[in-house]
Amino acid sequence: MTTKPVRKVAIFDIDGTIFRSSLLIELVEELIAAGVFDASVRGTYQKEKEAWLDRRGDYEAYVGATVQAFVRNLKGVEYRQLEWAGKRLVERLGFRTYLHTAALVRNLRERGYYMLAISHSPKLVVDQFARRLGFHKVYGMMYDVGPNDCFTGAVLDLHLIGNKANIVKRAIEKEGLTLKGSVGVGDTESDISFLEMVEKPLVFNPNKKLYRYAQRMGWPVVVERKDVVYKL
Repeated sequence: MTTKPVRKVAIFDIDGTIFRSSLLIELVEELIAAGVFDASVRGTYQKEKEAWLDRRGDYEAYVGATVQAFVRNLKGVEYRQLEWAGKRLVERLGFRTYLHTAALVRNLRERGYYMLAISHSPKLVVDQFARRLGFHKVYGMMYDVGPNDCFTGAVLDLHLIGNKANIVKRAIEKEGLTLKGSVGVGDTESDISFLEMVEKPLVFNPNKKLYRYAQRMGWPVVVERKDVVYKL
């Protein structure tokens, strides 16, 4: 009996790490533009968005308010409507990637790494974005669908997706992977749990909390600004 060779794993966060925005934020805007969500939904996170743009608030607060708006308005939306909005989003914006991390994904895939994507955006749209880049497995937020093919508003397996280290452990077991030589790339403190697991963590365009943690840990930090990539 021939045993399947164990593969090295490369783990990437998606939003702000590869995609130059948040898939969830862009999805909400797509749903509003399509009339699936009422235009008034934008007002529920506009204050946080403007505070972030004016440097009076932080990006996490803006994302958090948008997540709440999405979950509150998801109930009753048909699965096909969300699927269509996700496809439309990726068709329009899927090329908006950071040069450094997109090149790193290609390089690691060509070297035989098992490419694992983990995101807190809806899995339905993360799937469409990440598969185009050659990822083998995608984990994202999943939402319950009722017998009428409409979303109930409930979140599935929150205990799993809420801790990215749990996802990595599950993937390693199910897919026959090894952390030896493993690579991890993230941009916020929610990625610390899996960055601590890999042999080669890379902090990319980090927020302040992750940057300070990376300094203490001695992790490499890379920033891509306009057309320049540099190490801190």
